[in-house]
Amino acid sequence: MPYCEVDRYQNGDKWEGVRLFYRRYGRGVTKVLLVIGLAGTHDSWGPQIKGLTGSLEPADDEPEAQRSDEESGDASAAAAEEGGDGDGIEVCCFDNRGVGRSSIPPHKSYYSTAIMARDALALMDHLGWKKAHVFGHSMGAMISCKLAAMAPHRLCSLALLNVTGGGFQCFPKLDGQMLSLAFRFLRAKTPEERALVDLETHYTKEYLDEKVESCTRRTILYQQYVKGISSTGMQSNCGFEGQVNACWTHKMTTKELDTIRSAGFLVSVIHGRSDIIAQLCHARRLAERLIPVARMVELHGAHLVSHERPEEVNNALMELVKATKSMIKPEEWSSQPENSSETGALISARPVSVTIRTDDGGNAAVAVYNLLGKLQLSFLYVIGVILMGFEHMRNIVKVMKPVRVAAIES
Repeated sequence: MPYCEVDRYQNGDKWEGVRLFYRRYGRGVTKVLLVIGLAGTHDSWGPQIKGLTGSLEPADDEPEAQRSDEESGDASAAAAEEGGDGDGIEVCCFDNRGVGRSSIPPHKSYYSTAIMARDALALMDHLGWKKAHVFGHSMGAMISCKLAAMAPHRLCSLALLNVTGGGFQCFPKLDGQMLSLAFRFLRAKTPEERALVDLETHYTKEYLDEKVESCTRRTILYQQYVKGISSTGMQSNCGFEGQVNACWTHKMTTKELDTIRSAGFLVSVIHGRSDIIAQLCHARRLAERLIPVARMVELHGAHLVSHERPEEVNNALMELVKATKSMIKPEEWSSQPENSSETGALISARPVSVTIRTDDGGNAAVAVYNLLGKLQLSFLYVIGVILMGFEHMRNIVKVMKPVRVAAIES
């Protein structure tokens, strides 16, 4: 199995290494690194692997010497690294620390988007990739942003799918459905329970209710989710809490965004309009801050728009790769037509800012609305803390509960 050792941490009296499990697909001089999100594994990139390389058959078992001989001294490889012409795409995807077959460091201090960006950079070094197109989803998009700011010279382009700015931006809109999903997620102990929650958070109801032959898509996906979770195992509490900590502490500074904007590569921000986990407004704001190198692509779909609308997402990713090879200028990249007739995607580099001119009463109403929005986030944070505290208290009670011992007859 392909592993890459990327870091070492102290666990008690000994030092242990962090190993990342990865897979490679396809062959070619164009390199693409896929970075998955919270609680996800490399398998989640299936539709994009198929769309970019044409195959879901791993290429990890090929002799490394053979691959190196074909690629290392090739002039086309150098051209591809700089965005030139080249045939074929090689994709690498991996399990982040804390999930899947990768190592699970024991403390949340070993998890942050900066640390995990260094993981991705170390994996590129391990593969011998000087440059790559980096595509990230959700938490993986946060990691990709950090990687782009940390080592901009290693990127050919950057695609951010269903991204937020971390911290409070990770909180979804507060409503009964979301509170119910959060509570059920925390209580899920089996693959079956977890699969039911995942489906409702990842896809739109319209998509799940679509008929596929004799049953609904919900039924098919439920079976696939249960099988997938059962094969890899439920994510450990330690790994989940660590990755949540990485999302919560994530922040892109103005200096980091300036670095990305001035690095010379193009950016696509791709988002599902019905995403209840990563709100669309945060993605628009990020795209706006990356003008003129960023293009905003809005699609009909939810948090896993990459699965719900794979063709549209794959087309957007391929357009980014082709634009990089053609050395399109940022102004040309960002000034695209507002609508794509075939995909129904809304494409815009400049997220629309609406200014409402009202009288004093209207201004007061807007101020109250903004205040309620802030209170909503605070309330959701309190609810989350209460739920997590409840879980910890219940675990403590279990540990402290006296054990009944049967009397021993003399």
